[in-house]
Amino acid sequence: MKNKNKHNIILIGMPGAGKSTVGVVLAKRLGHRFLDSDLVIQERTGKLLHQLIEIHGLEGFLRIENQVNASLDCDGYVIATGGSAVYGLEAMDHLKDIGIVVYLKLSYREIEERLGDLNARGVAMKPNQTLLSLYEERCPLYEQQADLVVECEGKQVRHIVEELAAVL
Repeated sequence: MKNKNKHNIILIGMPGAGKSTVGVVLAKRLGHRFLDSDLVIQERTGKLLHQLIEIHGLEGFLRIENQVNASLDCDGYVIATGGSAVYGLEAMDHLKDIGIVVYLKLSYREIEERLGDLNARGVAMKPNQTLLSLYEERCPLYEQQADLVVECEGKQVRHIVEELAAVL
């Protein structure tokens, strides 16, 4: 899995899959820096994710997310993306160019247990969409975009990080 031209590790997956948590620990383990693309979006817009969704609607938010992710210019980072990053085709093409895309895969049951208030969390969902339908819609996209899929079900963060460190 080592690639001299790809110095970043990009984590994708559902909200609650552990992208930020695993990302911070993995960055420490590998001596990389850590970047949370949701925080970059908030910094650049001056708004929280749920505010952006309220103001711009789902499509507008996805455009903003796509633009921000497509503009990330970094090297030697572990990047945790938002769960909806896979909808941005330009962003995903760019992220695949600058790094190895890793899908942190969890069952629906586990995701449901981990998530609290979806709106307060800024989860990009269509009006009246259920978490299950969102999960079923996104999982094939994560699989399609991933260079590497890591099964995270029932694993502690340190085990996931050890597994990733061994193959990256």
